[in-house]
Amino acid sequence: VVEAYKQGLRPAVGYELNPWLLCLSNYRAWKAGYHGKVSFLKKDLWKVNLSDCYNVIVFLAPSVKPPLAAKLLAELPDEARVVAGRFPFPSWTPSSTLGRGLEQVWAYDMKEVRRAAWSGAGGSPV
Repeated sequence: VVEAYKQGLRPAVGYELNPWLLCLSNYRAWKAGYHGKVSFLKKDLWKVNLSDCYNVIVFLAPSVKPPLAAKLLAELPDEARVVAGRFPFPSWTPSSTLGRGLEQVWAYDMKEVRRAAWSGAGGSPV
């Protein structure tokens, strides 16, 4: 979230349910000098409406990616970009990738993801 803010993405908001990780995230933002500039909210990602988000960064286990892919396809606008850290979305083709190993990230443009999902499903989204 801090890095997204540094890159000019506003607002920069993170969602976390684990209170320890939430506290750690807020502490790291404060220590880096970004207190009050970025936000970490104790919210369930599955219950948050993402329809007004244009930049989404996720760092989640591979088992969570398929249901998250369905949520993102249903809610994000075509102009949105999704960046996945450490593990890619298995059924999506990235627009770009950066890094290697544990430091690798994959970027996906929702318009292209939707186009591939529609064409792969014979005209209906997956």
